[in-house]
Amino acid sequence: MHPDLPTVLRDLLEPGGTAGRVLVTGWFSFRDGEVTAGDVLAQRAVSDALGRLGIAHDTAWSPVFDPGALTLEAALPERYEQVLFVCGPLHGHQVDALHERYSRCRRLAVGVSVIATDAPAVTGFHRVVARDGPDGPPLPDLSSFAPAGRPLPVAGLALTWGQGEYGFRRGHAETGETLRDWLGGKDCARVEADTRLAHDGVRLCRTADQYLSLVARLDIMVTDRLHGMVLALRSGVPVLAVDPVRGGAKVSAQAAVLRWPATLPCETLDEQALDRWWDWCLSPAGRAAAGRRRTRMAHTG
Repeated sequence: MHPDLPTVLRDLLEPGGTAGRVLVTGWFSFRDGEVTAGDVLAQRAVSDALGRLGIAHDTAWSPVFDPGALTLEAALPERYEQVLFVCGPLHGHQVDALHERYSRCRRLAVGVSVIATDAPAVTGFHRVVARDGPDGPPLPDLSSFAPAGRPLPVAGLALTWGQGEYGFRRGHAETGETLRDWLGGKDCARVEADTRLAHDGVRLCRTADQYLSLVARLDIMVTDRLHGMVLALRSGVPVLAVDPVRGGAKVSAQAAVLRWPATLPCETLDEQALDRWWDWCLSPAGRAAAGRRRTRMAHTG
């Protein structure tokens, strides 16, 4: 966006002035809206720029996406002088309702897509700075201006829900649910890394080489599958492994062969143990240990 974002926002918020409080909204604010990574980064860019300008502001979030955060229902119109809509298309009944709720406020839009210039969702704004539309050249998306966050680990998750051959010793369902729920609470990028291959669709890899290429890009593998563990270590990726069979079976056996310590039995699975091995796997010691296994496996094949 040209010129710089703070300058664009300062110009957009005048002549309303910058003394009153601003409410930042977008599709991420609607209970029935969609929240994308680009939306959140656009909000981050705008919030950062407003902060640098010294403009007091709040952001309204969907209660479905961020329970406990400020919602549109709680953001009373009388508290705000201006409402700033960020990113996404100016289209739909949700945007129309925003105009109605904040009719007493000066309403502005920035970094948005304009499909029809005469649509009420568009004409309801006092000013619009579009990223694309019929009335001007395209501008850079707001997400490109967002401050970078800290790098986060990429965690592969490879689970099995089958293996009926183990009969009453199976702990697969409980193990899978525990790992899925626990990993969902970790601040990481999660990737489905199912070891199954398929010749149709895009969710599963088609070839073993494709799978190895996927695994090699992970920072950690979380798995209750033998090959989830073996193929990750073959790639030098630390593994947090759980044996889903009560009394231990092939996962424990292969962990013993590879002398891989980050392996837990399903019977005593708890978050404290998972957290401890998670930290170890992502530590220099864990990465070095996985690297040694890769070297060893490469020389014993």
